[in-house]
Amino acid sequence: MVKLSTIAPALFVLIWSTGLVVARAVVPHVSTEMFLFVRMSSSAALLAVLAFRGGEQWPRRSQLKMHLLAGAMLHGVYLSAAYWAIAHGMPAGVMSLLGSMQPLVSVIALFMINGDRPASWTVVGLGAGIAGVALVLFPALAGTGHQQITVWTAFIAILGVTGMSVGTILQRGRLAKDGVRVSASVQNAGGALVAVVGMLAGGSYEWTESPTLWFGLLWSVLGLSVSATLLLVWMVRVHGVTKMSALLLAVPGLAAIEAWLLFGERLTVVQIAGFALASVGVVLARSTVPRLAGGHRPCQSEAG
Repeated sequence: MVKLSTIAPALFVLIWSTGLVVARAVVPHVSTEMFLFVRMSSSAALLAVLAFRGGEQWPRRSQLKMHLLAGAMLHGVYLSAAYWAIAHGMPAGVMSLLGSMQPLVSVIALFMINGDRPASWTVVGLGAGIAGVALVLFPALAGTGHQQITVWTAFIAILGVTGMSVGTILQRGRLAKDGVRVSASVQNAGGALVAVVGMLAGGSYEWTESPTLWFGLLWSVLGLSVSATLLLVWMVRVHGVTKMSALLLAVPGLAAIEAWLLFGERLTVVQIAGFALASVGVVLARSTVPRLAGGHRPCQSEAG
């Protein structure tokens, strides 16, 4: 019989890569903030039930506030920005690549916070990552690729990645000591708060009775927010952060392939080269990233 530890990495990457492909599928049928509010509040409730059944201890007031803030940035800001960008023409594969650049943003922030001088390979990695993203975005911005996006759409997408980086840094300190299901539940609740504010501010409550929409919601809650998140944490404990970080580099490319197969999204040769260069940049930059308090290195976000 095949062991879970053998198939888990491939299973996780396959599930995780669908995160923004789901966004591409549902945005024609629903207000993005409405979808995210329902998705994250449902996920928070289901994870809370699992946490109670597992006997996990709930954080106290100050810790609870930090979890809510981390979730608001990690899930709320990032996913709201990502879904909005995809609804306004950003290819799902490109948005997935931008999300994978979160470690580079975290590296820059950590060096600024700690005041350390970056290692040479870190600087090279940051340069390669930025250059790779530029190669991916430029054809779409210039209208020479297969899709066209505006500068404003690219800005919102990058703003979302920045929010995800802030949320990741927040949860890698003392928050990492809390139970996995409790943390995920409270942080999804924090993300739901951002989504409901956006929904009320935008005044859009569209929800069509589409099988695609309902399947996307079910998959987002059970597949991504619950199963994949718990699987990610389990694999970090079994295989270690380093191996998991390497696996996550395969997610953007797989997402781009899925978006091509399902929606006909195509990339130019320049953009494909940008994907490769950006991935190399992440590997180089992460190899010398400073540690956070408590000995934790920043890992890829659980948002998906």
